[in-house]
Amino acid sequence: MKHRIVVLGAGYAGANAAGRLARRLHPSGTEITLVNADPEFVERVRLHQLAAGQDLKVRRLSDVFAGTGVRVRLARVTAVDAERGVVTTDSGEIPYDTLVYALGSAAREVPEHAYDLAGKQSAQRLRARLAALGAGATVLVVGGGLTGIEAATEIADARPDLRVSLAARGGLGDWLSEKARQHLRQVFDRLGIAVHEHTDGRMIDADVTVWTTGFAVHPITAATTLQVAETGQIVVDDTMRSVSHPDVYAVGDAAFAPGASGKALRMSCASGVPAAHLAADAIAARLTGREVPQNKIGYTAQCMSLGRGDAIVQWVTADDQPKPSALTGKTAARVKELICRGAAWSVEHPTLMLPSRRRHVSATSEVLATAL
Repeated sequence: MKHRIVVLGAGYAGANAAGRLARRLHPSGTEITLVNADPEFVERVRLHQLAAGQDLKVRRLSDVFAGTGVRVRLARVTAVDAERGVVTTDSGEIPYDTLVYALGSAAREVPEHAYDLAGKQSAQRLRARLAALGAGATVLVVGGGLTGIEAATEIADARPDLRVSLAARGGLGDWLSEKARQHLRQVFDRLGIAVHEHTDGRMIDADVTVWTTGFAVHPITAATTLQVAETGQIVVDDTMRSVSHPDVYAVGDAAFAPGASGKALRMSCASGVPAAHLAADAIAARLTGREVPQNKIGYTAQCMSLGRGDAIVQWVTADDQPKPSALTGKTAARVKELICRGAAWSVEHPTLMLPSRRRHVSATSEVLATAL
């Protein structure tokens, strides 16, 4: 009987995990199923562009994984029974021998009349609302993190006729280096974006409110017997393997995972993709009786677009602390665009990503999987 691997979620982490598993493992001994509710891969890092009126490239999962051996199943996950090894969806149950949980995250505590940018549908709703606004209308972006800054600058750049403002709990870009903070303020001044710093819950009127105060993991994890952190994320070891259920791996925003420095990885594409590669390599190693790779995940930069022609690339240490140096302006915009394209390319071309040798499942893989 083939070893059944089920990957939940086809975002950056899930799609990369599925593609890499297909490259690592020979189809004669494995069966890989990728479960996703949307038929397309969504470039989440570009949803602020979609909301601002730009069209994104369509990447259908059936086309992406055609000929790879990965079976795409369009379904919405409703439950995970980690004791029985079964995933329940709106179209039936899916049994697994190994599960890769990559359902990601959603916007956290969005007020009733606000809009968020955590998913394609919510970005499209915001796009329609912004398109209906007349000149002089006010748009308030709540949240001073990467998502909030990118949303505010993208909207202001695309719609200079609107009055855009940003409300931050702290100072604008206060986690950045001095060089990056100065450039950020210059861009906000150039685009005419008003900044409300250290807001502490005070009322600010606006015609449209965009909520970007953070992300929360899918509530399914809390209903399972998997060990989760206070954040609701699945607690995993250095190989992205659940500390409570050895047949379950978690990657991307759904995982409470240690990086190379021991510090928990933040929710981001920058950590989700290498975590997916590590999990796939660890699964393949355990199934084929080979050495399990070490966790070397660390950060290099934090990148944020500031409209279409400007950006900041903040260089950081491996544990995500800002260095004094940063790229800004058009050069940074080109670097940011290359990074975004590269992330999408890795999903769109799973058969071209290393490694290329498919190995057979070992007869003793089940023993190894338990022992390692």
